[in-house]
Amino acid sequence: MDIEHRTALPLASAAGCSCCSPAGHAPKTAAAVAHSPAASGRREFALEGLTCGHCVKTVETAVAALDGVDSASVDLVPGGRSRLTVAGSASEEAVRTAVTTAGYSLAAH
Repeated sequence: MDIEHRTALPLASAAGCSCCSPAGHAPKTAAAVAHSPAASGRREFALEGLTCGHCVKTVETAVAALDGVDSASVDLVPGGRSRLTVAGSASEEAVRTAVTTAGYSLAAH
């Protein structure tokens, strides 16, 4: 798994972030608005609802565990659209299933 250096971010609220708080265990809403295959086998998906490093790690771990994934990384934008970059030959449906299993979802593009 290819993970770059990340800066620790503060929690979104005193009750914890959306993935760690009691309400955070319900499925999160996310939107996939950018999906573009590249010649290198890299694809990007836009996600909403990720608020902290734990959210990022959850999605990266789920997607990186797929057969055919060389790397998965999320560029976090708390409160905005984060970007999931996947390198490898895994299908979009497999990525969608992994993200859904992690508690998030990708919207149809």
